[in-house]
Amino acid sequence: MHLTLDIDLDALSGDHATELGRILRYWGGAMKQLDVTQPMQHELSDSEYKNVGVLKLG
Repeated sequence: MHLTLDIDLDALSGDHATELGRILRYWGGAMKQLDVTQPMQHELSDSEYKNVGVLKLG
């Protein structure tokens, strides 16, 4: 099983480091609520709710 975080840095609104930190904190906290034994895919959004990438487990 692999965890892949694919983010288009050019699509991020605002400061890249700030946006990346926010995305990582959100999903880092969410991991304990997800069934990480099953494949999944979630869209990633920046603080303006624009799609900037995808998180895949599988």
